[in-house]
Amino acid sequence: MTERYVWDLREVDETRTAVVGGKGAHLGALSRIDGIHVPGGFCVTTAAFRRIMAETPSVEEDIARLSCLEPDDTEAIRTLSARIRRTVEETAVPDDLAKAITCALARHGDRAAYAVRSSATAEDLPTASFAGQQDTYLNVIGSTAVLRHISRCWASLFTERAVIYRRRNAIDHRTVHMAVVVQQMVFPQAAGVLFTADPVTGNRRVATVDAGFGLGEALVSGLVNPDVFTVRDGVLVARTIAGKRRAVEALPDGGTREVAVDPGRQDQPALTDAQVTSLVRLGRRIEERFGRPQDIEWCLAEEGFRILQSRPITTLFPVPERCDQRNRVYLSVGHQQMMTDPMKPLGISVWQLTAMAPMHEAGGRLFVDATQRLAAPASRAGLLDVVGRGDPLTRDALESLLARDDFVLSSTDAGSGGRPTARTGVSAPVEADPAVVSELIARSQASLTALRRDIRTKSGPALFDFLLEAFEEHRRVLGDPLSMRVIMAGMEATWWLNDKLSEWLGEESAADTLTLSVPDNVTSEMGLALLDVADVIRPLPEVVAFLQRVEDEDFLDELAKLPGGTAARDAVEAYLDRYGMRCVGEIDITRPRWRERPTTLVPVILDHVRNFGPGVAQRRFEEGRQRAQRKEQDVLSRLRALPDGGEKADRTKRMIDRVRTFAGYREYPKYDVVSRYFVYKQALLEEAGRLVRAGVLAEQEDIYHLTFQELHDVVRSRRLDEHLVRRRKDAFRSYQALTPPRVLTSDGEAVTGKYRRKGVPAGALVGLPVSAGTVEGRARVVLDMGEADLEAGDILVTACTDPSWSPLFAGIAGLVTEVGGSMTHGSVIAREYGLPAVVGVERATRLIRDGQRVRVHGTRGYVELLA
Repeated sequence: MTERYVWDLREVDETRTAVVGGKGAHLGALSRIDGIHVPGGFCVTTAAFRRIMAETPSVEEDIARLSCLEPDDTEAIRTLSARIRRTVEETAVPDDLAKAITCALARHGDRAAYAVRSSATAEDLPTASFAGQQDTYLNVIGSTAVLRHISRCWASLFTERAVIYRRRNAIDHRTVHMAVVVQQMVFPQAAGVLFTADPVTGNRRVATVDAGFGLGEALVSGLVNPDVFTVRDGVLVARTIAGKRRAVEALPDGGTREVAVDPGRQDQPALTDAQVTSLVRLGRRIEERFGRPQDIEWCLAEEGFRILQSRPITTLFPVPERCDQRNRVYLSVGHQQMMTDPMKPLGISVWQLTAMAPMHEAGGRLFVDATQRLAAPASRAGLLDVVGRGDPLTRDALESLLARDDFVLSSTDAGSGGRPTARTGVSAPVEADPAVVSELIARSQASLTALRRDIRTKSGPALFDFLLEAFEEHRRVLGDPLSMRVIMAGMEATWWLNDKLSEWLGEESAADTLTLSVPDNVTSEMGLALLDVADVIRPLPEVVAFLQRVEDEDFLDELAKLPGGTAARDAVEAYLDRYGMRCVGEIDITRPRWRERPTTLVPVILDHVRNFGPGVAQRRFEEGRQRAQRKEQDVLSRLRALPDGGEKADRTKRMIDRVRTFAGYREYPKYDVVSRYFVYKQALLEEAGRLVRAGVLAEQEDIYHLTFQELHDVVRSRRLDEHLVRRRKDAFRSYQALTPPRVLTSDGEAVTGKYRRKGVPAGALVGLPVSAGTVEGRARVVLDMGEADLEAGDILVTACTDPSWSPLFAGIAGLVTEVGGSMTHGSVIAREYGLPAVVGVERATRLIRDGQRVRVHGTRGYVELLA
């Protein structure tokens, strides 16, 4: 079959992306929309590009080398990509290919002016726009010039910036091909960009128009500031008119030039208000056609608006699906669970099936609909109270949304919002009896033992029926009313102590010291237990040397062959038996657990071996307990000296007993959940193994990209939609580039909050104080727990910490995170270990340099960057 090298724009749409690239496909689709005018032209197909590549074998070799380079190896990328571009540009266009192009030019006017534009197959995708990564040439006149610039477009697939962009988006250079769009030039009065959603806030009801005089190149290159128009629901609501001193215009013989704008026009708007709203209406029509917000390049000529390009806005956070058009307010679950990374579909669906409240998915993250609680004044106050104590940024975002009056309409019906959230909503307090905690833990352990026993005999469809019943038991244990009362009792007592001791004694964050070394805290015990493992390994030099070079996950089998290795292996195994179900991002069942990837713990063990002596775990716990005891005696003594001091001291003593009895238990339900998740996961992976052996799945982990119900269907039918799995993998990669908002509206707006605090030094980074004290030290910015390299006295700076990070806490002096609240796991453990900590410091991992000296003010809630 003869290859076709040229397609007219009106012959193509998104189904031809592999032939004409993303830009060509979108332009073809645009040209078919009624009322949308696209300049005529044609596409030189990817078949032509492959032909050129085939005639230059050295390029294929260089591309293979390029695929092996890391994105940060800029010097090697620069050298190789320049060589590839030079080779492609110097390769002669074969005669038959040149003839096909010149014939197309003759149909459209071979002496006309053209825009010659790159159109790669990995371009203008829903997951990666590739905006500005390849080249465009304007006002190209004559067939010889057009052919020369087509070669330049082919070569631009290998610009340094395009190569690095592909590598960072996990796109193989060898799978991307280049088509070229040759399109009639328009010589406009004005040009610019239309976003059909606000690119900053994400609001889908707001469109913004950037406009300037002449060709749009002046805006794209940053030559001038544009006029900016804001349109909400079809109505122009704001305009900013810039002084447009320069413009870009076409030259008669080809090419462009920069010119001065007549002084009398510089401060005139590039578009009238009517033209702006008319353009936005066109944009809405385009958005409807492609099914998502668009970034649209346009120009205005005498004949009206012409659309030059439309691509998805890939930076917008997706909006949860809803069944009606009512306004909704969604709260991020990830910010509560300290896991803001995207989750895979199986992880999302299992969390939804086991959660205590309905949850909505968007962008690989989970959200709770808080609209009903915010609408009803009775529940609103309680929600804001609890949210504010945990994360002031979320509360401030909600209050700014409520202040608009028109988004959340008041209602007298709180709806089915689940359990009470206000502090006053807790039923009668539980007396501070340790036996209550022991009973709750025993109940959970008995239920978990039964799950492990009963699931062993289940496989095939029967396994999924069993798991649905197990999920019911999971929710029953998680929602145990006594468990809820104990957790709330500990939290309420903490709040009471901080409030009252501040009022009575001027003592800030007193509960931080009073909760040191509380009993029954499984997360802090996990961190101290790894110090005990290090105690076993420290006297064994051959074991230490072996661990320093460990790479394989089966290293425990090899460990036993070394002198003293059996004891070391047994210590690690015992730790994994107790805590091996944990991992970073553990709310996602698909994340690798420590038991599955024990090498994750090796760097932490080696840090403990290097930085500490024997017996430190027990000493630390006992020191914390004694500090808490001394603090209690001090507080009670000072209270008794006050008016009504006896009563105040008695009330305070009851609250201290309640905190010390119940605060540790708050970590147990999460441990129970994660323990159950590991049981579910092991059973599902065994089932996946059977599917692999039967030829249904390519690999076990493909199940992670299916929902629980979809996997159930695959097990029943023994059939898998491989295209679905591939699409889910691509979507997951795209979600990794998105930052989830704390508060998201149904309009797509990411609502951000602010800290409103006085007395913070200039230049300091503000956050939420969660563990009292001040410490100065070296900041270690750690994004992956498995790559931590910490010394005693370091301050850990990271995005967020869930319970799996607690082993690191034993070796640091302070903590700074981007996400967190006063009652999240990292904060609880920081207090228990006596680490000054500030959480919710936005962009901390980017604003604090690794190795920089910082001072953490855990009582006041800010971080100073030191010289």
